[in-house]
Amino acid sequence: MISRLPNAERAIVEPRKITDYLLARIHPAGRAKAAFFARFGFTVAEWPRLRDALLDHARSAPIASAADTPFGKKYVLEGPLAAPDGRKPEVRAVWFIANGETIPKFVTAYPVPGADQ
Repeated sequence: MISRLPNAERAIVEPRKITDYLLARIHPAGRAKAAFFARFGFTVAEWPRLRDALLDHARSAPIASAADTPFGKKYVLEGPLAAPDGRKPEVRAVWFIANGETIPKFVTAYPVPGADQ
């Protein structure tokens, strides 16, 4: 099995995934994630910092699991995420490569359950 995300150097994180979801305190599903990332210094005003940290995570974190779906392959990565406050919380990030494509696209990220944060 591949230990790193394929083509991680070409990975894509759509800005709205950061601004309208991961850092959105009013998003029904994202607000808990927003509170988590805010504790480590990530803000909507400086959203590219979280995008860049997630891209670094994609290039360095090992694959925890991978699964084929009817639409492509889902990869789950787990490892430390470099945060603005200098800490490195353990984060689980989900990436997806659609059938017929080679570029991973970011789906979501959240704290690794049970990790000491």
